[in-house]
Amino acid sequence: MLELNFTISSETSAETSAIEKLHDRTFGPGRFTRTASRMREMGEDDPRLSFIAKVGTLLVGSIRQTPIKISGIPCLLLGPLTVEPAFEGKGIGRALMKKSLNIAVQHGYKLVILVGDLPYYSKAGFKQVPMGKIILPGPVNPSRLLYLELEEGALNTMKNGTIVA
Repeated sequence: MLELNFTISSETSAETSAIEKLHDRTFGPGRFTRTASRMREMGEDDPRLSFIAKVGTLLVGSIRQTPIKISGIPCLLLGPLTVEPAFEGKGIGRALMKKSLNIAVQHGYKLVILVGDLPYYSKAGFKQVPMGKIILPGPVNPSRLLYLELEEGALNTMKNGTIVA
């Protein structure tokens, strides 16, 4: 199997249009009605945690994270994490996530949540949020609400809470 060479760098405003087109291709127009997307609209991505992946000059992946608060405690909402469909399964998403999460730790974030597929995100250490521990401001399948502690015990230090972006 041929190894794919890709680079990861910080997102800049020059990539905004290409990233939005990538989101259109991978998530479609229905993404705007989803709870996680609506939550992201209430805040701004942390630019220190936004990265892109390129193969040569072709943008093939992107990750962003949005600061939120759960019961008044600063946390992150991971996503969107996007990889061009033709490049899925090549480690790009995992590399983007690893880079962004490592930087999040350096900036003092202790907990990250997302709405996603447990089989994929569990490889990065994400677990299903215990029922009722975190309440999103909109409908979400509870089995898809995941968390990752960047500091051990972070989830247990908070009371059951509602997210405020």
